[in-house]
Amino acid sequence: MLASLFLNLGQHDALSDEEKGLLTGAMSAEKYFLTGEDIVPEGSRPTYSTLMVDGLAARYKVLEQGGRQFTSLQVAGDFVDLHAFLLKTMDHGIIALSPCHVVVAEHRMLRAITEQAPHLTRLLWLDTLVDGAIHREWIVAMGRRSKTSHLAHLICELFVRLRVVKKAGDMNFYLPLSQAQLADVLGLSVVHMNRVIGRLRRMNVINWVNHVVTILDWEHLVAIAEFDPTYLSMSSEPR
Repeated sequence: MLASLFLNLGQHDALSDEEKGLLTGAMSAEKYFLTGEDIVPEGSRPTYSTLMVDGLAARYKVLEQGGRQFTSLQVAGDFVDLHAFLLKTMDHGIIALSPCHVVVAEHRMLRAITEQAPHLTRLLWLDTLVDGAIHREWIVAMGRRSKTSHLAHLICELFVRLRVVKKAGDMNFYLPLSQAQLADVLGLSVVHMNRVIGRLRRMNVINWVNHVVTILDWEHLVAIAEFDPTYLSMSSEPR
């Protein structure tokens, strides 16, 4: 059940069997969420952190007039709220964008890990730092990239992240998002979202059928996106 977490953390540095055992021992209840359900509500004070086992979720904020903005996507192997261990109160929500299977780690167990396993603690810390790096890239995309480049960047990011946890094929991955949900991710109307997807199709860099995104020309897609995976800290080295 923790295979995706081990792959996610292991891309940065090797995990020992003892460290894997500590993570396994920290997990308690499994939970399942339907599409549209809050996994972690905004304003809540969770006593545990939630690990994605399967599915797709998003961080989001809702404005007073009801507008919603997604600020990152969470995939298998991601702790969606590890930072809540220290921040305590959630300043945003986490919503299931597909049926989601999660498992939770009680904060008292995470505290024990920080006191007993400094290397594993650094890897978990790095996990939150990568979350911050993803947010920075999304801010740049929102403010400075064309919408075509923005979507191309999102596709590159998701493909690379899903490939790490063995949730992507050779050059394709499953993206269970409706056009309306994707419009929320990019901050567009649904009509504009359709045009942006159509533009990438006409450029022959992707195909998108039945929620399966197939990358037809990786190098061209990367160029359109100006995608540099450095922010994902994917090199394996001593931490």
